[in-house]
Amino acid sequence: MSAATPPSERRVSARIGAISESATLAVDAKAKALKAAGRPVIGFGAGEPDFPTPGYIVDAAVEACRNPKYHRYTPAGGLPELKAAIAEKTLRDSGYQVDASQILVTNGGKQAIYEAFAAILDPGDEVIVPAPYWTTYPESIRLAGGVPVEVVADETTGYRVSVEQLEAARTERTKVVLFVSPSNPTGAVYSEADAEAIGHWAVEHGLWVLTDEIYEHLVYGDAKFTSLPAIVPELRDKCIVVNGVAKTYAMTGWRVGWIVGPKDVVKAATNLQSHATSNVSNVAQIAALAAVSGDLDAVAEMRTAFDRRRHTIVRMLNEIDGVLCPEPEGAFYAYPSVKELLGKEIRGRRPATSVELAALILDEAEVAVVPGEAFGTPGYLRLSYALGDEDLVEGISRLQKLLGEAKA
Repeated sequence: MSAATPPSERRVSARIGAISESATLAVDAKAKALKAAGRPVIGFGAGEPDFPTPGYIVDAAVEACRNPKYHRYTPAGGLPELKAAIAEKTLRDSGYQVDASQILVTNGGKQAIYEAFAAILDPGDEVIVPAPYWTTYPESIRLAGGVPVEVVADETTGYRVSVEQLEAARTERTKVVLFVSPSNPTGAVYSEADAEAIGHWAVEHGLWVLTDEIYEHLVYGDAKFTSLPAIVPELRDKCIVVNGVAKTYAMTGWRVGWIVGPKDVVKAATNLQSHATSNVSNVAQIAALAAVSGDLDAVAEMRTAFDRRRHTIVRMLNEIDGVLCPEPEGAFYAYPSVKELLGKEIRGRRPATSVELAALILDEAEVAVVPGEAFGTPGYLRLSYALGDEDLVEGISRLQKLLGEAKA
């Protein structure tokens, strides 16, 4: 039904009905369902480390379960001790000094992103969104009443947008620019100079910046993570940082993220959360406290494995005719272009889009990948290399065999 349908006949609101299902979660769910049915599917869809949460974090959660203190409601904005620890962690890892009053603990990064946009956007405000983008960003912007304005970068620039592109997209309605480095889905990492240029451009035009730092510790080679408000101090009064424990500590299922920002915005987002969910699970918060207060040995181990897999997947993908895969510098995703394969015959089918190609790959090779349409750039596939080395090699070998059959 359309928005013009009389309210009495509209079963789902136009606002919620317009939201698309998360494509990455949908692919992961389908892959798991097929595996449960006995199919030897290898899934490259999920964006989560294949490592267990470190034992000391689990132990802290177990102890919290036994403590009656954590059996009750706690402040909606987060446990004071966790907020203080996040402030210390932010200074340690980013060089950005903040107060605990500038922090809101959320149910994962997704809630942080939505609440941040909801706190600063009015209907019609525009947000510049570099593409390829993570699927949740534009949906959160729309849900908050904003308008996402896409700025597309491709493999020729390493999936990094320029200040010139951002400026060309800026209008009198622009309020926010989204900055993500390292990036999901591409693994792109901006140099400090490029990040600084974007920050100064935002300051010059009085724009807000929302920066997602969830992959801060997953960078490889010569690439370095840069926190925008740390290198452009003038931006701090209009900068919101989103982060969490999910990727760094293999805690995707624990659902703990946070917002760091100006006090008035954080207070507004906290008010929203007080009505939406109240406090994040206390047990999960205590686990997050153990994580951010501890060392980074666990992520160093994961990073070594991801780096090894990064080289393997890029090499194997680039061995396929018609596939071009830049080397990602961060996160744990490869984002190859498959545009040259579209329209070619593969086992009697001619996929015209990357959606159709991903479906063919799942049917014929029993490999689950996410099509580029989910990230705003048709003609690409996203593959997470956060899976075991043997499965990775087997899965890409299946792709090599299948896609190697492509013919005009």
